[in-house]
Amino acid sequence: MALHILKLCVGCESIADLESWIEENRLLHKRLGRTYRQTHTTRMVPRRMAEIAGEGSLYWVIKGRIAARQRIEAIEPFTGEDGISRCHIVLEPVVVPVQLRPCRPFQGWRYLLDKDAPKDITAGETPEDMPEAMREDLRALGLL
Repeated sequence: MALHILKLCVGCESIADLESWIEENRLLHKRLGRTYRQTHTTRMVPRRMAEIAGEGSLYWVIKGRIAARQRIEAIEPFTGEDGISRCHIVLEPVVVPVQLRPCRPFQGWRYLLDKDAPKDITAGETPEDMPEAMREDLRALGLL
């Protein structure tokens, strides 16, 4: 059973916003002639990284709701120039919308068991061009 990480996507307003950040970063790397790998750098190294890497996903909390996930390809611990342990969480650059679920604010990350993770929104469940805000409103009304 996969283990996942739950993390706040600070400053992000929507899934489209997150995807835009990823694309901007990819284009910057391309302009600089660098190979692009999407990473999220965090100050702490997950103790349970063997259960996460390659099987788990990073679930993003956007505006107080678990809204999307990205598969974790690897977790690469390193020591920064300041001597503090950190890690790069290497992510597949594909953002997968999930069924919205409210989530209280927290610091750092939280582990999320596979059985507790929100389900992906698959093609056909909601129109792809439906605005995220409309999807949230319909879900709040119990229509999605």
